Amino acid sequence: MTSGFLLNVIGQIEKADFPDYDDIYCKYCFMYGPDWDIVSGIEEGISQIGKKSQDARQMCVWNFPLEISFKSTNPYGWPQLIISVYGQDTFGNDVVRGYGICHLPIQTGYSNKSVAMFVPESSSVLQRITSWLTGRRPEYVDPRVLAHGEGREVTRVKSQGMVWVNFNVLTKDFSSHGLDNMPRTTITTTGSITTDFSNMNLS
Repeated sequence: MTSGFLLNVIGQIEKADFPDYDDIYCKYCFMYGPDWDIVSGIEEGISQIGKKSQDARQMCVWNFPLEISFKSTNPYGWPQLIISVYGQDTFGNDVVRGYGICHLPIQTGYSNKSVAMFVPESSSVLQRITSWLTGRRPEYVDPRVLAHGEGREVTRVKSQGMVWVNFNVLTKDFSSHGLDNMPRTTITTTGSITTDFSNMNLS
């Protein structure tokens, strides 16, 4: 029996839609469970500054590459990608424009995900005015806290922006550990196609 299964991910943080902001860049990092280890690739990185396109979409394009390989013996704690987007305010301070998080795809092959972004908000009007005057906006000390449920309910946030990420996923030795990450596609009596991934426990 093998000592573990492998998950290899190659992709890119493709583009972002932040209508109210320009000259933004992103940081990323991965969060994963205690039974997971990185065997190759880069765990965190920072992109170049991107400007909005001049067409009607006004998308900021990064095409920033991702490449990482994990090894584990347990699907619990499936890796998550955490994205933080930053830009400068009118005073030249770097401030957060959005946080977002998503699990790496379960299924092998190509997939594309849209990640809804959000920003933490001040808990009072006075704090909001003070943060604007000082240039110190609310932000997380460590974005990895987003991957945990504890304490999230006391954080006030506001939706802001969208980021698109694409992935190419390869796996190895899943079946030897009693795991099946292949989609179960069935055709119903009405002719619709459904795909079931309920056999995977990723929490």
